[in-house]
Amino acid sequence: MKNKLSGVLAATLALTMSLPTGAMAFSSSQNTVVVTNQEVASQELKKIAAEKAALLTKSYETTSVQYALIDNGKLVLSGQTGKNDMKGKQPLTKDTLYGIGSVSKMYAAAAVMKLVDEGKVDLDAPVVHYVPDFKMKDERYKRITPRMLLNHSSGLQGTSTSNVFLFKDNDTYAHDNLLRELSNQTLKAVPGEFSVYCNDGFTLAEILVERVSGMSFTDFLHQRFTEPLKLNYTKTPQDKLEDDKFAGLYFPTYQEQLPIEFVNDIGSGGIYSTAEDVVRFSQLFMGQGKGILSDKAVKAMEQEEYRKGMWPGDGDNSFNYGLGWDSVNLYPFSEYGIKAMAKGGDTTLQHAIMVVLPEQKMAAAVLSSGGSSTTNQLMATELLLAALKEKGTIKNIKPNKSFGKPVKAKMPQEVEKKAGFYGNSFSHFKIEITKNGELILPSNPEEKFVYTADGSFINEDGTAKLNFVTEKNGRTYLRESIYKSMPGLGHNGVTHYLAEKLEDNMLSKETTAAWAKREGVKFYLVNEKYSSAEYLVQMLLTTQINRNEGLEGYWDGRKITGPNTAAHQLQIPVMSGRDMTEVRFYTEGGNEYMEMAGLLYVSGSNFKLLDASNSSKVTLQKNGHAKWFTIPQAAAGKTMTVALPSKSSFAVYDEKGVCINFTVVSGNNKVKLPKNGTVVFAGAPNAEFAITLN
Repeated sequence: MKNKLSGVLAATLALTMSLPTGAMAFSSSQNTVVVTNQEVASQELKKIAAEKAALLTKSYETTSVQYALIDNGKLVLSGQTGKNDMKGKQPLTKDTLYGIGSVSKMYAAAAVMKLVDEGKVDLDAPVVHYVPDFKMKDERYKRITPRMLLNHSSGLQGTSTSNVFLFKDNDTYAHDNLLRELSNQTLKAVPGEFSVYCNDGFTLAEILVERVSGMSFTDFLHQRFTEPLKLNYTKTPQDKLEDDKFAGLYFPTYQEQLPIEFVNDIGSGGIYSTAEDVVRFSQLFMGQGKGILSDKAVKAMEQEEYRKGMWPGDGDNSFNYGLGWDSVNLYPFSEYGIKAMAKGGDTTLQHAIMVVLPEQKMAAAVLSSGGSSTTNQLMATELLLAALKEKGTIKNIKPNKSFGKPVKAKMPQEVEKKAGFYGNSFSHFKIEITKNGELILPSNPEEKFVYTADGSFINEDGTAKLNFVTEKNGRTYLRESIYKSMPGLGHNGVTHYLAEKLEDNMLSKETTAAWAKREGVKFYLVNEKYSSAEYLVQMLLTTQINRNEGLEGYWDGRKITGPNTAAHQLQIPVMSGRDMTEVRFYTEGGNEYMEMAGLLYVSGSNFKLLDASNSSKVTLQKNGHAKWFTIPQAAAGKTMTVALPSKSSFAVYDEKGVCINFTVVSGNNKVKLPKNGTVVFAGAPNAEFAITLN
């Protein structure tokens, strides 16, 4: 999980469920630029594009990058850099497909707006009018409208992650089971009260499009958008796909090339495309949609929807939601008086950005294997600013901003009372404020801020400012404004509520005793499909009960509500309040289980040792849950060979949790067992694995 306290630009990861971004960094063995109109793209612009793309592959954990820039209907710049397959047999081209992650949300939003244009959907009518079997435990769900799905203000918990990211498997489980999953949830906020990033809202929008149109989302997408726009390289997991058309995928801790990553919540994050196709699609938002979307629909999408509810005030920002858009007033273009809109996306392994300047009729897209949507956005920004300067639209590219070196001021005594524990949906932490006006933020590394005359705390280099804000709801928030510079790529800005102050939560004796038994215990995921990409990273398959001393009533920002329950009860707009969960523990067959957001975990405290004999069997239960084992000393160093049944897999991890073999990736059913490692077997109900050790 990325450190959420050290400047949350990393939070741009729209779809990844706290997954690490980045991949094996390769030198740029290919560096190709294609220009469709040599008179439009200057040598200088081509040079800038090539240099920035090469920098991503050399310094920002990016394996390959593909980019394009469109200007008033002309594709003026298109290129790709990096390494594709390990053997160099499949060169990168302008037609190489990348997963665009949450940029897919713009396609889902456009699909809903198309139905609005056709008079079939009212943005402000209840969603239940269109999806009558949508139900929740919280009666307020009946107030949710299509607009709230698209501007992230529905109040839904966030993300149902079960079986979303699969290798070469287009199983529609995640889509098909969303309504069932939501039926067991409550809302985290009153619908429309504030906007906080929400993946499930767009999967629900995908379902709405299907119900109203009577078509699959993929068919609707192609009929209404990709075919008339001639987007021949825009696909979904439900299309016929060829392996050699996709960008090579890699992961830092795994040496082999990975299979195709399917993201099976299509409207939320499952579309594949090319940079050229993405910028062609972006013309819809410049009034060049050839009658596909009305001007009224396009204008509605770019309105400042985020202002309709609680928001951390004005400030330079990469997040200010429209309908679908992450930003409808993107920094740093706001510094030049230029309207810019952006949508980013991150899957486990692939990353994308689309930046559109509607009034300039320009857009840039940067897609990558490895890296992040944040670095891709910085490259897209650099390309657009360089192009604007060449055209004379702007005179100079402005220097990076900061708040300046802090000048310490005398701090009022009451400010000390703001110290204490704060939490967001990722973690909780303690803020210390000294009497002499210094604030300690426990980021990594720890960061010190000093009190200044305007009532804010500013860090030593002047790149971050913190304020305490008490909102109308009576809750106190830590507001962060930050400028993040990345060498060679420019800088970005974010203004958001980083965390909410946690109230005291005294536990009963029964609850205290129950949670004390779980302290330090790891829980392991058991209901993820055998083809899940999550088996590549044990960290994604485990969660550990660790609580802060002095804050025993909370676990990772969740408020403990009973011996076997905990739930996020925070209300934080933008990103730090995303993906909240309700947790329930229960005991069955002598094992303790934990349910959370559709995921089921088993306690590792009772793990059995893998049979160290020469021949043994592992049989999954009727419910199909994965089985975990620890590797005994007697088996360490031996070679394990497994006879795999159909539709099954196993993965082996060393004592640090690093995956050393996952059969879906490696195709290898033999592995030398590491000391103090773990093994997981996954597959169909009652699947039987025959094991030999030599």
